[in-house]
Amino acid sequence: MVSRAKDTHTTNRVIRIPDDDWEDLGRIVGDRGRAQLVRDFIAWYLHRPKAAQPKRPAKPSEA
Repeated sequence: MVSRAKDTHTTNRVIRIPDDDWEDLGRIVGDRGRAQLVRDFIAWYLHRPKAAQPKRPAKPSEA
């Protein structure tokens, strides 16, 4: 279900992401950075003007 947004906000969307993935992403980009990263990826994927592919962090070294 989509919730109604104020005129100044985008509409909330519900997507299912495993808890472990969401928590790991939050550790890398910060709790408030996750939504922006998802928006950046969507813009890049849709070939929006000036959208750049989001940068991935370096792969953690395997111990």
